[in-house]
Amino acid sequence: MRKPATESRLKRAVALMALLLLAGFAVAGPTGLLAWSENASALDARKAEIAKLTEKRDALRNRVKLLDPEAADPDLASELVRDQLGVMREDEVVITLEDK
Repeated sequence: MRKPATESRLKRAVALMALLLLAGFAVAGPTGLLAWSENASALDARKAEIAKLTEKRDALRNRVKLLDPEAADPDLASELVRDQLGVMREDEVVITLEDK
């Protein structure tokens, strides 16, 4: 039979170990204080990426609006025809450069 003092010490030791383990996870765990800075930098990177993608989406939305078949922008339509079909006006001069 164990003494009550030894049992009490064992309970305290187990409780202390559990408390230290919880404290360790609070500092070095996946959601602890050390991971907090990594998460903050990842959040900043994601916000920057979202800002770039939002800007790109808005530019594409504007281009689609300009290409609406009901009211297409003449400048954009002319640019696309020239680029994709190689069409030019009679009063334009094309200068080709040789690749090195």
